[in-house]
Amino acid sequence: QVHLVESGGGSVQAGGSLRLSCAASGRTFSSYIMGWFRQAPGKEREFVAQINWSGRSTYYADSVKGRFTISRDNAKNTVYLQMNSLKPEDTAVYYCAANPSNLFVSKNIQYWGQGTQITVSS
Repeated sequence: QVHLVESGGGSVQAGGSLRLSCAASGRTFSSYIMGWFRQAPGKEREFVAQINWSGRSTYYADSVKGRFTISRDNAKNTVYLQMNSLKPEDTAVYYCAANPSNLFVSKNIQYWGQGTQITVSS
């Protein structure tokens, strides 16, 4: 199995930046598609970003494109989410995710982090 531990959550003013980290332990981390989802109160969990095993292919939700950057360091078994120009609507619990296939939708995710709260104030 893969165990995911997230860090870097917190509160920030609109326009600010934060970086989330997700440290993975377990089998075959380098072969997994990694990414992030988020869930605001009363809303469904939504896709944010994903990255393939090599780090060469990335995809972003339209709502974060141009502001967020996902990256991974396989030597450190860690994936990152750099969040710039944060908006109040980015407020949510952010979940790291890992999956062996590129069908990277919430219902197919095999491994989840515990979630970390991001709060963006006006």
